[in-house]
Amino acid sequence: MSATFVYDGDCAFCSTCARFVERRIPTRARVVPWQRTDLAALGVTSEAAEGAVQWVDARGVAAGPVAISRLLRDAGGPWRPLGWLLGLRPVLWLAWPAYRWGARNRHRMPGGTAACSLPRAER
Repeated sequence: MSATFVYDGDCAFCSTCARFVERRIPTRARVVPWQRTDLAALGVTSEAAEGAVQWVDARGVAAGPVAISRLLRDAGGPWRPLGWLLGLRPVLWLAWPAYRWGARNRHRMPGGTAACSLPRAER
């Protein structure tokens, strides 16, 4: 099973980040918006995908900063040490609150739009 990195394709900030990944981070994973993939086949719910990026591979599903850590490790090169660092428990304890804050405020981030702050039902 090849890896898949799932993001929110309805969010301009998330889409901008995904395009950065596709251009600059040489991961072998498919980078796909959750709205355009078979989540059930990946073992991911729409609620989970809406709440955080997801990394799905043979080991299972990881979300948020753990997903980003796995993506960076998969990319190798200079990204691999950053991925390992992000995956360390003390760093994750700090990364999760920062990630949640960013997710709640993504409409205020560069590339974000007002639509990023709307609940899924209203987009």
